[in-house]
Amino acid sequence: MNNPKAAGRLRKGGRSREAKGGRSAEARPARMQMTDMDLPFFVLVMLLVSMGLVMVYSASYANAFYRFGDSYYFIRSQLMWAALGTLVMLLTARFLTDRLLRMAVLPTFVFSIATLVLVLFIGTVKYGAKRWLFGFQPSEVAKFAVILAMSWLICRQQKKMNTLREGILPCGALLVLFCGLIALERHVSATVLVFAIGAVMMFVGGAHLGWMLGFGVTGVLGVAGIILVSPHAMERMKIWLDPFLDPLDAGFQTIQSLYAIGSGGLFGLGIGKSRQKYLYIPEPQNDFIFSIACEELGFVGALLIILLFVLLIWRGFTIAFKAPDRFSALVSVGIMSQVAIQTILNIGVVTNLVPNTGISLPFFSAGGTSLIMLMFEMGILLNISRRTRR
Repeated sequence: MNNPKAAGRLRKGGRSREAKGGRSAEARPARMQMTDMDLPFFVLVMLLVSMGLVMVYSASYANAFYRFGDSYYFIRSQLMWAALGTLVMLLTARFLTDRLLRMAVLPTFVFSIATLVLVLFIGTVKYGAKRWLFGFQPSEVAKFAVILAMSWLICRQQKKMNTLREGILPCGALLVLFCGLIALERHVSATVLVFAIGAVMMFVGGAHLGWMLGFGVTGVLGVAGIILVSPHAMERMKIWLDPFLDPLDAGFQTIQSLYAIGSGGLFGLGIGKSRQKYLYIPEPQNDFIFSIACEELGFVGALLIILLFVLLIWRGFTIAFKAPDRFSALVSVGIMSQVAIQTILNIGVVTNLVPNTGISLPFFSAGGTSLIMLMFEMGILLNISRRTRR
C-alpha cells in the first residue's frame, strides 16, 4: 500500500480487532461451521448413547412385558428421548453463544430453586422419596444450575477465591442451599453429587487448599449427619455393609447385582442372554443397568464401557483447558466433573463398593430428564470446543 497513513490506520484497526476478539479478522473464520466442533468428543457421546440404547432394550424387555404387556415399553420412550436429546445437543452446539450461556445463569437458578421447593409440597412419591414433579426430576436440573451459578460466582470472585469471607463462604452458601433442598427430597445420591461437583469447581477456581479441606470435612460431617437422622439412609448403610441382613427385601437388589456381575465371567453370556433381568433385579433398565451389561458383555465388555467413559471425560477436560474464557472453562469442568463423579458412584453402587444411593449411569440408565439434560450439557461442551484456542 502506497499511502503510509492508510497503512497505519489498517494496522491500528487490526490491533484493535485482535484486542477485542482475541484473534485478527484474517485469522478468524467469517462463519463458524458445524465441522469445527470437537469430532472425537461427539463420536464418544454417540457411542455411549448407542450402547446405552442397546442395553436399555436388552435389560428392560422382560420387565416391560411383565408389567405392561409390551416388551418395547421402555426402549420406545428411551429412543424418543435419545433422538430429541441428540437434536438438542446439535442445536446447542451450533447456536449457543457465550452471551446466551451467561444470561441463562439467573433464570436457571430461579427455576431450579423454585422446582426444588415445589417438589417438596406437590411432588410424586416413589420408592419412599419425593423426587418427581410433573414427570421430571428437579434434581437433574439442579446439577446444571449449580454448575452455572458456581461458574458465575467464581468468575465474579476471581481474585478473592483464596479467602474465607469472599471466596469459600459465598460458594459454600450456594452449595448448602442446593444440597439442603435436595436432601429434603431424601435424594442422598444427588446431594453427594452436587456437593462433589461444587467442591471440584471451587478447587479449580482457585480456593485455598486449607479452606477447601475444612469445607470438605464439614461436608462429610453434614452427609454423615443426614445419614444418622434419616432412617432410610441409615438402613441403606447397614445393607451396604451386609446385604444378607435382609436378602429378600432391602439387600435383594444388591445381591442380585453381584450375582449378575459374577456370572458374566470374562466375555459374558451374550447380548440379550442375562438371567438376572428376569424379575430378579428390580428396574434393571435404571440404576443397575451396568450389572446387566457386566452379565451380558463380561469383564471385557465392562472394561470397554469404562474406557469409553474415561476417554469422554479426558476429552471433555481437554476442551475445558482450551476454553476461550474462564467462565466457559469452569462450566466445562463442572459438566465433566458431573459425568465423572456420577459414573464412578453408579459403578460403585452396582459393585457394592459404595452404599446403594439410587444414582443413574450417564447415557445408559433409562430416564428422559437425565438423558435430555446430559445431551444438552454435551452440546454446551461441543459449542465451547468450537471456540477453543487452536
